[in-house]
Amino acid sequence: MLWFNPVKQHGFIRTDEDERLRVDEEGFAAGQTFGDRCRGTRVSFDRAADGVAPRAVNVAAVPLFAERRARSRGRR
Repeated sequence: MLWFNPVKQHGFIRTDEDERLRVDEEGFAAGQTFGDRCRGTRVSFDRAADGVAPRAVNVAAVPLFAERRARSRGRR
């Protein structure tokens, strides 16, 4: 995430290919919100084209650490 302005309700993300995509507030996945201090947050997203320029939709924060799974104790 490059930045997001909650007052203007839009911002930009940078892809791994160094492309900037616009993201609007309605482009966030359900339950996801970003404030003005989101710079550097890793996100997952889908790309959508609305005829003018590509934009990001279904934007969600990527957790820093994967959830740990329970280990099997070898008993059944």
